Amino acid sequence: MQRWIIHVDMDAFYAAVEQRDNPELRGRPVIIGGTGPRGVVATASYEARKFGVRSAMPAIEAKRRCPHGIFLAPDHQKYNQVSQQIIQIFTDFSPVIEPLSLDEAFLDVTGMDGLFGSPVDIAVKIKERIKSELGLTASAGVAPNKFLAKLASDMKKPDGLMVIRPEQVVQVLAAIPVTRLWGVGQSTAQILDNLGLKTIGEVARFDPGNLAKHCGQVGYIIHQLANGQDERPVVADRQPKSIGKENTFAEDIRDREGLKTQLWLLVEMVGWRLRRQGLSGRTITVKVRFASFRTITRSKTLVVAANLDETIFRIAEEALANITLNEGVRLLGVTVSGLATASGQMSLFDQGDGKILAVAQAVDRLKERFGEGAVTRGRALIVRQS
Repeated sequence: MQRWIIHVDMDAFYAAVEQRDNPELRGRPVIIGGTGPRGVVATASYEARKFGVRSAMPAIEAKRRCPHGIFLAPDHQKYNQVSQQIIQIFTDFSPVIEPLSLDEAFLDVTGMDGLFGSPVDIAVKIKERIKSELGLTASAGVAPNKFLAKLASDMKKPDGLMVIRPEQVVQVLAAIPVTRLWGVGQSTAQILDNLGLKTIGEVARFDPGNLAKHCGQVGYIIHQLANGQDERPVVADRQPKSIGKENTFAEDIRDREGLKTQLWLLVEMVGWRLRRQGLSGRTITVKVRFASFRTITRSKTLVVAANLDETIFRIAEEALANITLNEGVRLLGVTVSGLATASGQMSLFDQGDGKILAVAQAVDRLKERFGEGAVTRGRALIVRQS
């Protein structure tokens, strides 16, 4: 089976979040980083980059190049929160996610075609979700391995999508500077230049033994990358802290029964994603945003972790019942946190009822085969048939 990796890289992440949250900053050169005399630029908006401002540049130099720039101290707490929302979107498309930083990650989408479409379709859907749900843009690279995917994501920034297919590797890499190869820093680049190697294509055609003679063992790695070879797996090195889903309605919902129907739809998606990743959670949180944008949450923590729809819905429904509906609801969300690897135990509500687990497993198999939206049960049918 052909392996497919997506690298998603947010565009000018910190600056873009600030521009999103403050309309007065949109279209203006925003520079995030230390604002003191020894400060360093963390991120610059694309408006600031036109003046030569770059990440890791001293703030004094950035000020010289862009004197009318708007300098802001980073709000790491806010960026972390947005990053978690981005990761949450990723989990809808792949259980194998390797975050590299707050604003970029690898996803292994091998074999996901039957669920979400081709790897390119998945990348398009991720970008659309990030834009529609978070008001931000991302660039994505789709390729057979991590090196090529990361290289591709940077080729059409901002808001870009680049695909490198196996048969295109030699042509795409041919004229790219050697400095784009992983492991090629300033000193190695100078060695390669002394050997007359300025492009990746030239490195690919060079004898690997001779390359190792001048560069050491890294020479073999450089030669493999230059030929588009990278066998490193995407490593899901951190378990998600929570799995949730929320929906903003086209029209405000004012009746409790209508909210319960929407609640079940959300719970079905959350439960399936938990089971698909082999996780259970102890804390169930319901989020309600009213027409006035007033937002409240209600949570309950269980003694035994759960991942069955019926259990999650029962707790979420109780939380919803304790919320007074004085106005219409524009957004409803359900999140399960306190996650741990599922042990096969059902919650206290479900102990002894093997039928519930059997039904969930049967439905999950159908969703794996035909897609998340292909099968639904009970209350959700009211919405799907309307």
